Amino acid sequence: MKYCFFLWLLVVGIGSAAAQTREIYTNAKFKELAKDHKTLAILPFRATLSLRPNEVAKQGGPEGVRRLEEREGLDVQSALQSYFLKQKEDKDLLVDVQDIAKTNALLAQNSITADKLPAMTMEQLAQLLGVDGIISGTFESSQPMSNGAAIAMTMVVGFGAPTNSGKLTININDGKTGELLWKYDKSLSRGLGSNTSTIVMVIMRKASRQFPYSKEFKS
Repeated sequence: MKYCFFLWLLVVGIGSAAAQTREIYTNAKFKELAKDHKTLAILPFRATLSLRPNEVAKQGGPEGVRRLEEREGLDVQSALQSYFLKQKEDKDLLVDVQDIAKTNALLAQNSITADKLPAMTMEQLAQLLGVDGIISGTFESSQPMSNGAAIAMTMVVGFGAPTNSGKLTININDGKTGELLWKYDKSLSRGLGSNTSTIVMVIMRKASRQFPYSKEFKS
């Protein structure tokens, strides 16, 4: 009897933790706002690394960490593009995604650095990039990924001691109104053997049926 009760607590605990680590929001007016959308642009993500003092020193101090965070943000941007290209190839994506090389070139030509992006509205960015919607977001991690650190992903289940933890937030905003159309928050922990692309691929696959530009979307 005690064994059954323990199993019940374990299942409830895992389910509760899973609910706490994932949140997907879809704007109730999505179909109305996005009905004419043809192309989305992916911005470099804003990455934040919470490193120990000795790790900061290994990266060359705060400036070195800042450069590493910028690289992490570009890696997430690239991984998302790879995912969407695969979806497009499989004929499961209803919109096009602007090549990130073009996106980043247009930002650079207009002197818009990672530090300046938060000061721009989504409407301004969409007009500048010539797209209908903007994909942006943040990545928080206790370890860098782009330098080959230990990073296989496992979902947080509320127990155990993850070697690394983080959170990825993906936002999609309408280019005309600036309204938030979709948001995905995913907490994760990582062990050995993966990379940025794998992490993004896994969590996006889990969200695919709730991704509103996908043919699999279940409203």
